[in-house]
Amino acid sequence: MQATAQEDIILPLHNWEALHQLERENNYLSNVAAGIGADASIASGASLASPGFLLLALAYKPLNRVTKLVRIIKVMRLLLEEFSTLGIQIFPCLEVPDHEPIDLFVILPEKAYLLISIRSKSTKEAKVIYNEANETLYTKHKSKGLRKWLPCPLVELSDYHAWLGKNRRLFGISANAIRRYPVIKTLVLWKPMQIDHHREHLYSKVGEMTTLTLSRKGTALVIEEEEVLDFVKACLVEAKEKATK
Repeated sequence: MQATAQEDIILPLHNWEALHQLERENNYLSNVAAGIGADASIASGASLASPGFLLLALAYKPLNRVTKLVRIIKVMRLLLEEFSTLGIQIFPCLEVPDHEPIDLFVILPEKAYLLISIRSKSTKEAKVIYNEANETLYTKHKSKGLRKWLPCPLVELSDYHAWLGKNRRLFGISANAIRRYPVIKTLVLWKPMQIDHHREHLYSKVGEMTTLTLSRKGTALVIEEEEVLDFVKACLVEAKEKATK
């Protein structure tokens, strides 16, 4: 952890330090799941002898931990490698009371804040469908048909937004900054989940990128995993365009 020079705030684990911690925890948990045991993990430098070794993984339910870490690590590394020079800050696995953790909170300095949920509801190909009448997400499987997505990721993102407003000081964010720069709620669908085709009015432009834009306790954008990098670039383009107006 480190402190901001301006307010001497101790920030939650973030960026490369957090990524390397996630990788160590993932290696340990993967070894344990494979039956290799703790000895191999300790030999590779991932020792549970240190109090609080599992700083981030414990935010997730035991059955989901390894899968979640793998996905978060992939997205986080991609963003850090591409945008580190811009001063990006990425906070993974943020615990929110009575909710699943925030997978990634991304600060694009003086441009935008991104709340990112990485989700998948199936190990087989499935489509995600939005019902405008009741503002609800459904998953469509070939074998199981149409099912309501619970808990709803759109509601979760709205709750994360409310939590961020109350806890912005943890990240050194001023009241003026949280009002000035947009908080972009983003649902990232992980393969084999895909976005089904929706009516044209449900899509909007972010920079030059077209994204599915859904309403449920506010607005959230839905993208697929391979679009993450282009999406963040589009957010930067849009922020630059707004700044010049």
